[in-house]
Amino acid sequence: MPQTSSPPVDCALCPRLAEFRATNAELYPDWHNAPVASFGAKDVSLLIVGLAPGLKGANRTGRPFTGDYAGDLLYDTMIRYGFATGKYEADPNDSLKLKDAMVTNAVRCLPPQNKPVGAEINNCRPYLAAQIEELPNLKAIMALGGIAHNSTLSALGCKRSAFLFAHNAQHRISDKITLFDSYHCSRYNTNTRRLTTEMFHQVFADIQMHCAA
Repeated sequence: MPQTSSPPVDCALCPRLAEFRATNAELYPDWHNAPVASFGAKDVSLLIVGLAPGLKGANRTGRPFTGDYAGDLLYDTMIRYGFATGKYEADPNDSLKLKDAMVTNAVRCLPPQNKPVGAEINNCRPYLAAQIEELPNLKAIMALGGIAHNSTLSALGCKRSAFLFAHNAQHRISDKITLFDSYHCSRYNTNTRRLTTEMFHQVFADIQMHCAA
């Protein structure tokens, strides 16, 4: 396991992602174009795990789920259920503050077409495992999508076959941690109605109750 939960800014573990990062740095020199660190303090009850930074989202702004549609739904919902305060304005300098929650990604660098390959997910998993280890008060992990779900299970040393992904499923991982599943809050999923706002809110309502217990 790495000594830190954040990859170095020049991380070269995944050659394809490093090359893509360099290409985007040439095209968009004012953007973040580096691994995106987790957002939030370490004394939290909830960790939210997404897939990877978006091109015009976290890869641009340097903060998870900031600058694209997925962040609109995620952070508005977190505010609604008491896991954030302030106002989300798709800008890392906005007034948004997380409350008892941290947001991260299974893969910290932008992948082409938003699709990391297996080796890239595996290479980044030790950082996810280290992040989980750094959260002593963790009660709940929310996985946004199947890749986040599977990578979280592997980071926790669990068999994937024992905890199958399903929207709004709850998996008791240990005496301390429960894993909550949701479809990813992407524009595609919401446009196709695979995920509705009401469905997303229900998962957060269950997490809120769990963390308050």
